[in-house]
Amino acid sequence: MANAKVIQAKQESVDAVTAKLRESVTTVVVDYRGLNVAQVTELRKQLREAGIEFQVLKNSLLRRAAAAAELTELNEVLTGPTAIAFSVDDVVAPAKILNDFAKKNDALELKGAVVEGRVIGVEEVKALAELPSRDGLLSMLLSVLQAPVRNFALAVKAVAEKEEQGA
Repeated sequence: MANAKVIQAKQESVDAVTAKLRESVTTVVVDYRGLNVAQVTELRKQLREAGIEFQVLKNSLLRRAAAAAELTELNEVLTGPTAIAFSVDDVVAPAKILNDFAKKNDALELKGAVVEGRVIGVEEVKALAELPSRDGLLSMLLSVLQAPVRNFALAVKAVAEKEEQGA
C-alpha cells in the first residue's frame, strides 16, 4: 500500500507542476549550481517581491509535467540541477530578474523558458529581459498619446499670446 501512496503523491506533484506550466505566462528554467544559501535567499526574495514563484524541481518530474502540458521541447534544457520560476502576471519580470541576477552571479545560468506556451532559448530569454517592464511600456504609450494634445495646447497658447500682443 505504501507504493500506491507514493505513486499518488508523485502524480499529484506532476499535476501541480503541469497546472503551473499551463497557467503561467512566463516560466524560466535556470541552473542554480554554485549559488550559496545567501545568494539563493536573495534571489528568492527578489522573485517573491515581483509575485513570481521559484522552485527547485527534479528533472524527471518536470519532464512528465512538460509532456502533460504539451511542452516536450522543454526536455532539451532539463539537465543538471534545475530551478524554475513561474510568473502568472508579468511576462518580462522573471526573465529580467533572473538575467540581472545571472549578470551579477556567474553561478546562475539561464537554460530556457516558456513564454505564453512557446519554448524559447537562452538568447530569446535575454532579449525578453531587455524589454521594459509593463509599467515602463505603459508610461511610454501614455507619453506618445499625450504628445499631440500637448503640442496642440502649446500652439493654441502661442496663437493667444500673439493676438494679445497684436491688440
